[in-house]
Amino acid sequence: MDTPRNNAHCTIPDDVEQSTYRFIIVAAKRARQLQGGARPALPTSSKKATVIAAEEVRRGLVQYEILPPIVVEDASTDSTPGR
Repeated sequence: MDTPRNNAHCTIPDDVEQSTYRFIIVAAKRARQLQGGARPALPTSSKKATVIAAEEVRRGLVQYEILPPIVVEDASTDSTPGR
C-alpha cells in the first residue's frame, strides 16, 4: 500500500497542489537573488543562499506568480514561401 509522502519540509504554504517542483524552482530563483546581493527576509546565521532561500519559501515570505503556459505554434504550418 502506498503511503503519502511527508513533504512538508519542501512545500509552499499557499500552494494548493503542494508541489515540490514549484518549491524548488521558487527557492532556486530566490537563492539567485540572494547571491546577487538581495537582503534576506529573515535574520539568519547561515551564509548559504540556498539554505536561506529554502527557509524563506517554507515560511511563505517569497512572492511568486504562476504564469499561464506558453503556446508555441507548429513550424510545419508556416505559410512562408520557400519552406
